[in-house]
Amino acid sequence: MRVLITGSSGQIGTNLALRLIGDGHDVFGVDKRRNPWTGEFDYLLQDLAGHYPAFAGGIGGVEYPEVDVVVHMAAHAKVHQLVRQPHRALENAIMTFNVLEYCRELGLPLVFSSTREVYGDVHRFEEYGEASADFAYTESPYSASKITSEAFIYSYARCYGLRYLVFRFSNVYGRYDTDLARMTRVLPLFMHRLSRGEPITVYGGNEKVLDFTHIDDCVSGIARGIEALGAERVQNETINLAYGQGNTLVRAAQLIAAELEVEPQIMFAPSLLGEVTHYVADISKARDLLGWEPTTPLDQGIPKAVGWFREWRSAHPEEDAAFTEERIEGEIEHGFKQPAGAGA
Repeated sequence: MRVLITGSSGQIGTNLALRLIGDGHDVFGVDKRRNPWTGEFDYLLQDLAGHYPAFAGGIGGVEYPEVDVVVHMAAHAKVHQLVRQPHRALENAIMTFNVLEYCRELGLPLVFSSTREVYGDVHRFEEYGEASADFAYTESPYSASKITSEAFIYSYARCYGLRYLVFRFSNVYGRYDTDLARMTRVLPLFMHRLSRGEPITVYGGNEKVLDFTHIDDCVSGIARGIEALGAERVQNETINLAYGQGNTLVRAAQLIAAELEVEPQIMFAPSLLGEVTHYVADISKARDLLGWEPTTPLDQGIPKAVGWFREWRSAHPEEDAAFTEERIEGEIEHGFKQPAGAGA
């Protein structure tokens, strides 16, 4: 198939593009920044967040090559940045609208990257199934932007016959995720700081439980979805893609430290505004519909991720420098999340 990927310079977009090329598909990317990881596929530099008129050949009057399916991953994905700058959440919704109009004009199916953030941070479920999302518990402008995008997609399916798959990801890690200046992800940040002998901070302490998903498992699920959607075997479904097992963030930090052969200095602080502090996915729907099964538990994924980190850092020693985490600014400006039941 001919696949258009928006957000093709990001971690998941890059890995997915290379996987699809390896599977024999043609890939064209759209992103507003250059891809620092690979030059193995063509892409267009374009910001999709503008208010563009309808144009059948592409978005914003830009002609795209002919494609069979669109994978929309472009988004502002820094949760804490969107707490401080909520207009970026609106831009996420605008990007999705522009992509939907492009798909509507050409009758193209859409794969959308959503997030576990849509479930909020209420500890009501041991495992979160796709029907558990309760939008009254929206935690942040980022999660609101994904909820809005999902709602747009469902409405386009009903009104215009859009065929879609929505994937809800959870803490994807590994390969092509070390661009900390652009996107502060917790596990590569821990790798960076622990490798330099610096302390790390775990927001939420040992109570924070997340469902970490290795990048290979993630792109395997997406690739299966793209092929199933293209063949019209599976369509108009919302599916969790995760490992399906919870781990504390403290355990993840300890695994990283062990792989780096360092003694971790771990500090604890309350969770920050907008954070989800407990999530374990129900992945039975992905198994049933796509025949997909994750194969990389955290204790196997961390060595892979650290191995790639070391390889990339060896080739790019200029990145071995002190890094001021953007979250620190969030603490200063917005304070910490209140415990459940607290507040005015």
